[in-house]
Amino acid sequence: MVSPGTAVVVSDAIPNPGFPPERPRVTDLDPKKATGQERRITLMFFVSILASVFAVAAYIAFPITPGDMGSVRISNLLLGLGIAIALLAIGYGAVHWSKALMSGHDLVEMRHETRGSDETRARAAEIFRLGNEESGFSRRVVMRNTMIGALIASILPAIVVFRDLAPRQDPVQLLKHTVWKKNTRLTRDPEGTPIKASDVTLGSVFHVIPEGLNELTDRLEEKAKAAVLLVRLDPSELHESPERRNWSYDGIVAYSKICTHVGCPVALYEQHTHHLLCPCHQSQFDISHEARVIFGPAKRPLPQLPITVDDEGYLVAQSDFHEPVGPSFWERSL
Repeated sequence: MVSPGTAVVVSDAIPNPGFPPERPRVTDLDPKKATGQERRITLMFFVSILASVFAVAAYIAFPITPGDMGSVRISNLLLGLGIAIALLAIGYGAVHWSKALMSGHDLVEMRHETRGSDETRARAAEIFRLGNEESGFSRRVVMRNTMIGALIASILPAIVVFRDLAPRQDPVQLLKHTVWKKNTRLTRDPEGTPIKASDVTLGSVFHVIPEGLNELTDRLEEKAKAAVLLVRLDPSELHESPERRNWSYDGIVAYSKICTHVGCPVALYEQHTHHLLCPCHQSQFDISHEARVIFGPAKRPLPQLPITVDDEGYLVAQSDFHEPVGPSFWERSL
């Protein structure tokens, strides 16, 4: 019984138990077993290569037809199966290689806080050399090359899929024109109700689409280019260049809703400062000065839609935008 406060001295430290005895694997004892495992691993890498090629072939052979969800499902199924099998085979082959053929010695590696001495660095290089010998990476040429081939082939589906996302036409021409044209009425998004100038009060904001957009078969694609933000300011606070003085109506201005950075929707309006904010990367535009950029990565102002009113007092477009909408990089030809 030891009373409280009494120091206890342990004379014998706990001995280091060391590592457990190494248990040789079957492949360590039988060269034929090792050769068999090597063939299995090589086969998995070949399977990965074939699966990657299958994914690319399936993507080409079963294209997606617009409006046909069945083609979307079959394309996604075959492409996904090919990519999944390719990556799974690489992972299985690599893990099986490490478990069946690489050295299984236990070791402790001390970590150093600073750069090691030249002797330590030389020893590290020697360890890498020994690791290469023990793993057989240089010696097992067929298995190594099939693994490298599988890794290279595994990126082919991604290259094909992402390349197919690129527009087949010059993006400048695609985004230079929208469905806005002369006398097209401005309507509320999404219901399509025409907007009268008298409906737009000082400081109010309207999300706008062209009249008739909802009847188009490709309305989503067209909306992505033609979406507009409508705001009314005090006319005395508008600073317009001479060529744009007739683009607004009694302080009402309309600007493209598509950010000129990467195309996110600009939808946050600060009434007191007249700033529009893009929520994606925080670009800010001053609509009292023709939507010029005052902060953020955007490189040019938001395109302005020239507007006026018709005989019934409804807001209408004078024309299409006078410049391409959307990200600035679209202005570069392919």
